[in-house]
Amino acid sequence: MINAFDPTRATGLSEHERAMVERRQRLLGPAYRLFYEHPVHLVRGEGAWLFDAEGNRYLDCYNNVASMGHAHPRVVEAIARQAALLNTHTRYLHETVLDYAEALLATFPASLGHAMFTCTGSEANDLALRIARAHTGGEGIVVTSLAYHGVTSSLAELSPSLGEGVPLGRHVATVSPPDAYRGGAEMPARFAADVAAAFAGLARHGIRPCALLVDTMFTSDGVFPDPAGFLAGAVEAARAAGALFIADEVQPGFGRTGAMWGFQRHGVEPDIVTMGKPMGNGHPLAGLVIRPALLERFGGQVRYFNTFGGNPVSAAAGLAVLGVLREEGLAENAAAVGAYLLDGLGALASRCAIIGDVRGAGLSIGVELVRDRGTKEPATAETGRLVNALRERRVLISASGPGANILKIRPPLCLTREQADLFLDTVDEVLGSW
Repeated sequence: MINAFDPTRATGLSEHERAMVERRQRLLGPAYRLFYEHPVHLVRGEGAWLFDAEGNRYLDCYNNVASMGHAHPRVVEAIARQAALLNTHTRYLHETVLDYAEALLATFPASLGHAMFTCTGSEANDLALRIARAHTGGEGIVVTSLAYHGVTSSLAELSPSLGEGVPLGRHVATVSPPDAYRGGAEMPARFAADVAAAFAGLARHGIRPCALLVDTMFTSDGVFPDPAGFLAGAVEAARAAGALFIADEVQPGFGRTGAMWGFQRHGVEPDIVTMGKPMGNGHPLAGLVIRPALLERFGGQVRYFNTFGGNPVSAAAGLAVLGVLREEGLAENAAAVGAYLLDGLGALASRCAIIGDVRGAGLSIGVELVRDRGTKEPATAETGRLVNALRERRVLISASGPGANILKIRPPLCLTREQADLFLDTVDEVLGSW
């Protein structure tokens, strides 16, 4: 895992931290991972700040779950108020769930007319695939080569970012990510051609097309937002093959790109949109919206039930999130502060040859570090050093990409310009010390 803590090489841990790491390993087993060479012990959050057990303050430029800001009081109050009244499943009438579905659907194109609720993005993607298979009669899925779409059995086998220890399914084909930094002006046509070829390859092996499933910011692949509109050709190629387009908005959605949904930048309308992470600002809420015609066969043959998906407390949290987004102008803030950050990072790049590319939309930003701008050789070790040096200066980010050389920057949407300056100054300080 990129930016993983290695307990066999740990140095500088306090006695208490070492005891916690050992206890965690004993209780949770070997499959869990921690971030950073020196893990962070966090106990509280507020806005874009996180606080450790000693009261030290960290600038959070990574966590895209509490996108409205950590412990947002309006979301906390909505959860507590509804929990004090009633929490149960969706087999009873309850207006809060209907109010939330109505408010959520209003943020989408009119063609997406039904909402279904789950607890996690993995569940949402799993449900989307079940519906897509019922509609198309196929099972062939195309994803990008370092995609992450979930942790259930069906999602892990089409999430190559989980590593070689998690084999891809025989019905899964991968395509190279839409990397304009390396692909240049030819990238959109190449990406669309790759998608068409992937579905054709599946068909040659007797696997009928089902869906093109992509994170619309390609976050795990390395953050690839530009040029706006490039995704349309790939969607057209998928539909020409008889597949649906499923937009995984678990990471790009809810204002992160400066628009409500990442797919809006590309002028396309998905068949299904999946959501999660920021949907409840930390409360486990996820779901999908879908073209009603696609549910006809599935809904006529299968009853859908999820004990906690769409419960009144989750719906109350979701409504509060939509209210905060709207009333605090967080998508607009993401666009403005994100542009400010991109400008600042561009200025750093003009002075620091290790920065090969700066890209992003809103507060979803990737910074690619290279050892040589001509060859674009990934600066993998240097990226790890930078991420951990920032952590020691109490600024939290991580990395992504096949070369583990792309800084992944995605702070809460309430990030201020002053906090952006702190981030930029800290990066400048680290790079200037090398």
